This record gives sequence, structure tokens and C-alpha cells, in this order.
Amino acid sequence: MKPIPRRKFIQGTALAGGALLLLPPGLAACSSGGVLTSGDYFLREFGIDETLCRKLLAKALSRGGDFADLYFEYTVSNYLGLEDGKVNRSYGDISLGVGIRTVKGDQIGYGYTQELTEESMMSAAATASTLCDMTATPVGSSFTKLKPGNYYPVAADFDGIPAKSKLSLLQQVNEKCFALSPEIVKVSAGFQSNIKRILIASSDGVIAEDIIPGGYIYSSVVAERNGKREQSSWDFGGRRDLSFYTDEVINDVAAKSVNNAMKLFDAIQPPAGEMPVVLGPGVTGVLLHEAIGHGMEADFNRKKISTYSTMLGKKVAEPFVNIIDDGTNMHLNGSLNVDDEGNPGKKTILVENGILTSYIHDKISAKYYGVEPTGNGRRQDFQNYPIPRMRNTYMLGGDASAEDVIREAGNGIFVENVSNGQVKIGEGDFAFYVSQGRMIENGKLTAPIKDVNIMGNGPKMLANITMAANDLQMHLGGGGQCGKNGQGVPVSFGLPTCLVKSLTVGGTEQKGGRS
Repeated sequence: MKPIPRRKFIQGTALAGGALLLLPPGLAACSSGGVLTSGDYFLREFGIDETLCRKLLAKALSRGGDFADLYFEYTVSNYLGLEDGKVNRSYGDISLGVGIRTVKGDQIGYGYTQELTEESMMSAAATASTLCDMTATPVGSSFTKLKPGNYYPVAADFDGIPAKSKLSLLQQVNEKCFALSPEIVKVSAGFQSNIKRILIASSDGVIAEDIIPGGYIYSSVVAERNGKREQSSWDFGGRRDLSFYTDEVINDVAAKSVNNAMKLFDAIQPPAGEMPVVLGPGVTGVLLHEAIGHGMEADFNRKKISTYSTMLGKKVAEPFVNIIDDGTNMHLNGSLNVDDEGNPGKKTILVENGILTSYIHDKISAKYYGVEPTGNGRRQDFQNYPIPRMRNTYMLGGDASAEDVIREAGNGIFVENVSNGQVKIGEGDFAFYVSQGRMIENGKLTAPIKDVNIMGNGPKMLANITMAANDLQMHLGGGGQCGKNGQGVPVSFGLPTCLVKSLTVGGTEQKGGRS
């Protein structure tokens, strides 16, 4: 097929006029062993063959450089929203283009275009080449096709999630939320989904393709009691197809949002000050991600910004603490068959038995440290170049039970969910809003709490984890986006119930105060 401009291609798709299908008709996926693969999609639709890729790479390296790569992307996304049972929002979006990168040391030349014509792509490659002013770097005569893992398989005939299927599920969420309590006065529900096709070709001879599903369903409720209102929301999703969204998932997303809102009517504020904090399993792993994980991204350490820049091989936590950043978890939001530089998805042990053993690397930082890339080169889209980013970050469980951990805390707070966090990457100082939690009194969970902030320092918090339960949970939400350098990428996280012996809690001056 002859390469065609982006505008003409989009005009020929179903999504040009509305958000009806995740993939437009006619963009059928190829199958391989019953599993959807990208199947030379960019060759079929845009004429992107290996000869053209080598020509573009040669242009990008025409003035020298260590290496160059191409990142082709075609993403279709859409959203359907309900408010009190009625559709109030529906839209779709298409992202199509190529980003071309030239690298010399830690310097980057970058060009991109939305027009997949040879002329436009050669112009983008020429822009990337201006990084250097040296003799040309040769490009290999052939590519080796990467055979990545398959961590988000979908059926061979999968072509997206139709709007009519979304509508039925959202109507069920709406009905179940209202049915769970007469105090629910407002329900909003939404279903966002997308599918991304990518092709990566690098001057070091690797070519890789992938097709990545994603999305989530959520509900947000407002409850009213005696003139007082409370709000809560929840979502489930990840890299999944329609089969994930069963009656059980619909029931859970409704129940989570409604039950959490109901708890807030009886919630109090804990006393302010330094105290033991127990982090519950699952979603509280966002603290691990934000307060600790970012400090282990190699670019921050290479630039001596992170507290961890001098800590490789040294103790950063108690011997039972093991922290992993993983691209190989099935269906999770941050899982990757291949990263955005053409490296296969991997599992990276960051902290092993309390010792910092690795940073999170892209190709640039890996070369700087003399190690292999960890599969963490990620970008928001073709308009951005890759940088070291987390995927699914979690801490392994210990030997204790959750009850043992809570009992050991004595008096403090139990954190079930957090939001609205702020972190200083260099120092690791953080503050998070606790949206759901409970008091711990004499080693037992008591009253629910709300309107609480917890503050601390990430490296100190890691060092102060004194006990972990055997109940590691991964957060199954699909809406988690991590922001860095103006780019957002999907991630997930997990945590077992664990005890931090001391954090600052911003509550009230007097125990049991109500907000």
C-alpha cells in the first residue's frame, strides 16, 4: 500500500465522525497461535518496510551519533460517560505518526511528523540529525525481529470494544450504585478504552511490533445524609479486552465506590503528630511508586538529583524488603511486551534483601552505567522521546499476617487509599491525602478516618518499614497515569500490608475530632 497522509487516513476511519468503535472497520488484526499480533500492520497500511526504515535511520545518523531509532504509532481511543443513567459525554481520538531520535552520549536530537509520507519522515529524520556535526554513522543492512512476551493476550478476532457494549455495562453500574443505598443521590460512570499499535526500528538492528489494549470502567457517587454530602469513586481495568468486565467486576466497582462513600459519614480525624502508620495492601503502593520508585529512575541518579545516586550496593531497607519493577505481570496497566526503545519486557529487582541492586534504565542510562537496559524506556506518544519510567512497581510480602502488623503498630492509623500526592524527587519528601483509612487503637482497627495528610521522606520511609504481611496485592485499576517531564504513561503498583514505624500525620489537635 502506498503511504498516505495522516489526514486522509483519519478521514477514512469510523472514528472521524464519532466515538463508536475502538478500532475502525477494516483494520483487522492478524492472528498468530490464536493471539492478536501487529502482523506487519504498518507495512500493510502505510508501506513502512525495512528498506524505508534503513533509509530514515541513515538520514538520522547522516551527521553522526551513537544510534538512532524510529517509533511509529497508531492509537485509537474513546470514552463513553453516563450521569444518572444518561449519556452525557462521548468522544474519540486518533494519534498517528512517527518519532525519530538520534542519540550522542546523553544528548538527543528529535523530530516527529503526523504525515507518514517519505518526504515528511525524511524531514523529521533530518531534524533529529542536527544533534551532531560529524561523519555519518553506518546503519546495518538487516534487522532482527524481536520476539517479545505476551503479557496482555486478546482473542484473534478482537477489534475493539463497541460503544453498545460499554453502554450496557455503564447502565448496570448506574443501577447497582443507586440500588446499594437510598442515600446515593448522584452517580457518574465512565468507560475509557484504547488500542495502540507500535513499530520500533533501531540502527543497532532490532525491529519490533506490538499491539496494546487498555482501558478502565469507573463509578463516582455522591451520597447525602442529614444534609451532609460525601463522595467516592473506584475503577477497574488494565490491558484487557471486553471479557474482563464481568458481572463480578461491575458489582465490585459499584460496591467499592458506594461503601467507601458511606464510611465517610462516620469518619473522624486522628490526632496530629508523629505516629506508626500501617499501609494497607494494594492501592497504597502508589506511595512506593511516588515516594521511592521515582528516586530509583536512572536519569535522576545519573544527574545526581536522587538521594539514591550513591546508594547502589548499599542497604536502603530491612533485610525482608524486596522491591520489583515489572513489565511482565499479566494484564496490568504498566505491563509491556516491548518497551518504547525495542527492548523486551523484563522483571527488574530494585531492592533485594534490603540492598539497592539496580536502577530503572533506558538505553542511555544503561550505557552510562555499563549495564543492560531494563526495558523501562517509555514515552507518552510519538511526539515525545523515551526516558526511564516505572511499569508495575511493588514490594514483595513478608511472613506476618495483616493482623500481626496492625497489632504491632499499637496506636496509629491504617491507610486504605491515598490521593493527591506531592513528591520532591531529589530529596524524596512527600505529602499524600488519605481518602480512606481507620484508626488503630491498642492494636486493633477502630473508627474510619478522613481529611488526613501523611507526610514524610521516601528513603526514610523505606528504611522505617519494620514489618510486612504475606498479603501482597496489585492495584487492578486501569486509570493510573504517571507524570514525568510533561509525559504521562500508564502504570500500576502493589504493596502488602506493612508497618512504617513513624510518619507525620496531619490530623486535629484533639483525638477524635470531626471535620
